[in-house]
Amino acid sequence: MQKYDVIIIGAGVAGLYAAMNIPVAKKVLVICKDIPWECNTFYAQGGIVTALDDNDVPAHVEDTMAAGAYHNVKKVVEILSKTSLETTKDIIQKGMVFDTDATGKLLYTKEAAHSAARIIHAGGDATGRYLHYFMMSKNPHHLEQNMLVYDLLIDDGRCYGIKATVNYEPKTLYADNVIIASGGVGSLYEYNTNSRTVSADIHGICVEKGIALQDMEFMQFHPTVFVDTPLARKLLLTEALRGEGAHVVDDEGKRFLFEYDERGELASRDIVSRGIFDYKRKTGKKVYLDLSMFQPKQFHQRFPNITKTFEAQGYKLPQDRVPISPAFHYANGGIACNSYGVVPGIKGLYVVGEAARTGVHGANRLASNSLLEGMVFAKRAVDYMLSQENHNTKMPKFDKDYGNILHKDNDKAYKHQLRKIMWEEIGIIRTTKGLHHAKNFIYDLKNREIGRLLQLRLNTASAIVDAALLRKESLGTHYIENEEQDI
Repeated sequence: MQKYDVIIIGAGVAGLYAAMNIPVAKKVLVICKDIPWECNTFYAQGGIVTALDDNDVPAHVEDTMAAGAYHNVKKVVEILSKTSLETTKDIIQKGMVFDTDATGKLLYTKEAAHSAARIIHAGGDATGRYLHYFMMSKNPHHLEQNMLVYDLLIDDGRCYGIKATVNYEPKTLYADNVIIASGGVGSLYEYNTNSRTVSADIHGICVEKGIALQDMEFMQFHPTVFVDTPLARKLLLTEALRGEGAHVVDDEGKRFLFEYDERGELASRDIVSRGIFDYKRKTGKKVYLDLSMFQPKQFHQRFPNITKTFEAQGYKLPQDRVPISPAFHYANGGIACNSYGVVPGIKGLYVVGEAARTGVHGANRLASNSLLEGMVFAKRAVDYMLSQENHNTKMPKFDKDYGNILHKDNDKAYKHQLRKIMWEEIGIIRTTKGLHHAKNFIYDLKNREIGRLLQLRLNTASAIVDAALLRKESLGTHYIENEEQDI
């Protein structure tokens, strides 16, 4: 029997920062579904928010609350902002290198809905890549790749470990503590900016086990994404571009977003996404990101990653305008937990990062708060976990296994249908009729001959639809059009 002190599901910022804070004396296993850098952290461009000092904390809290339509848990937002001063200092002391000016001072950028420039970055527009590499190099524990978790071992209010395929072979692994850091739900949507590994499996297991998901109606869409590519993961154009002067324009160069909000391109993500989506639908015009105000040399230094990526697509930046569309980007909701990542009612189970619903993001995440959230709450979860005594209880038997039925023949086709309906009916603009259509489709699919992994996706999709149907009024990223009135 393989038994660990801690199993961490996921090797993005939340999972790795949790691992960095667990003593080497503990037997820890960090697992990821694919190669370690195939995760959302690696693809994060913008940067990490950090309160500038104690005086900036109230403004950062207010910006986060306003972007989240005041649906956030204020106490948790305050924890996020105050602790940012510690976590930023900690990773810099441990060797993380951020971009600085000629005198060695940190460079800060501003993004939409922030009242101050408080976002630090690395490698210009490659913060996630640099941060992920840094955390991988500092992880003192064993990391196993190609491990796919398909069940949590839960019995009588306690988590005992996981069932997973290791290089396609089913295995049962036991642990005193399990930390879920598996990310969001991106692969449920036809257009998304997420890593291909982010497919909501663990959320689906939680639905099955009766573990609450919360705020699942609040799915965030990034406004500026290049979707004209056959890849499932669409190409993100970081918010920092607009923060530093880029314009959103139509075919004729008109900056139409001011018709939707007086802040134009710098309104919060939900407003900008909705504005672009609505304008394209109403006018039939194409929408572009105009970068022509940047000096080429300055642009290439500040955004080297975007320059290279789009060069490969045939674009010469910043001279060329890039056609854009909103795409699914981030799950504001997730597995319910408290501010220490504790999953209520299940001993030994914790959740951190995008998989968690801490209450910090409310109805819409403020730009670049995500990497920060991953670190702040991973550290809190680990500190709390280490303060708890593990009473060795008798291990129950977990006979039921799904290892041999993870996939069925028609799953791929059904998956594509699901992604399409999620985008069309549970996307940027929703209708009650569309939500019911999606609910019926998901119910029908669940009753077909399908594999376990698709079943788990459908569980999560159901949770999103049900949450959206329960919220009758628009709020943040949940926008209901043509609401049905009682007669």
